Amino acid sequence: MPRFAANLSLMYNDLPFLERFEAARQDGFKHVECLFPYEHESDLIVQQLRKNALGQVLINTPPGGVEGSQVGKMWDLGMRGVACMPGREQEFEQGFMLALRYAKALGCGQIHVMAGCVPNEYRQHEDQTIKNSTSSDLAQTPGPLLDTYLANLYKAGTLAAGEGIRVLIEPINTRDIPHYFLNRQSQAHDIVQTVGLPNIQVQMDLYHCQIVEGDLIEKIKHYLPTGRVGHLQVAGVPMRQELHMGELNYQEVFRVLDEVSASTQWPGFVGLEYRPREGSVLGGTSRGLTWLKSAVNWQA
Repeated sequence: MPRFAANLSLMYNDLPFLERFEAARQDGFKHVECLFPYEHESDLIVQQLRKNALGQVLINTPPGGVEGSQVGKMWDLGMRGVACMPGREQEFEQGFMLALRYAKALGCGQIHVMAGCVPNEYRQHEDQTIKNSTSSDLAQTPGPLLDTYLANLYKAGTLAAGEGIRVLIEPINTRDIPHYFLNRQSQAHDIVQTVGLPNIQVQMDLYHCQIVEGDLIEKIKHYLPTGRVGHLQVAGVPMRQELHMGELNYQEVFRVLDEVSASTQWPGFVGLEYRPREGSVLGGTSRGLTWLKSAVNWQA
């Protein structure tokens, strides 16, 4: 089975954030990820990681703003990153530097750069392009947004390379985040190849991929051997709950993932980025892990 990482932003929501590390350890996890750690001082998070012998494998760049105290407000205002937005390059760089500082302190080797949503003035043909797309359609992406995105990724990748940190980009479905800039696997892989830095890779979220494209097993077989996939994430579809709830046969998905990983020596983690059905109820996340605890040879 894959090496799983508990997403502490979505799981164990019955507990304050800093108490979720211990809960994850008690459930057998050895690795964790989260969206935005910035509302807590990095040394407090480091204490929890060390105390519970956990490795931090992923954090996100801020959704907007340049200070940790702004993250919650920006998210509530609908900000989902600024990497694609012309005129906000300085904000992007400052936000990325904040993420880089946290990643270094936490010993976290991956930063997910949030692309952001397409601004209103560029949305005229956006929905039809997504519906009709069978390839990356980079040629149909508004030039100013694509140019800004590529330049910001190159800068981020260059800054992170000196610290041995990877920069990840993630296609996200437009049902959960309307007008998100990056939606398809092929689009993300073309962008990675265009930027051309080896430490920029794709974060392949099978939940988002199923909603937008489907055909997950074939996409795993196609994309993992390229060496451009740095991280996987999973959730039940369509409700983003535990993996045994919904339309996907994750037992077969993980069987194929094991086969492909063994043949390609893919070293990545699989983040459990789902909202437990009883996540806000005391002990609800742990009770919902029956699907995982019944698995044979799972690696936390």
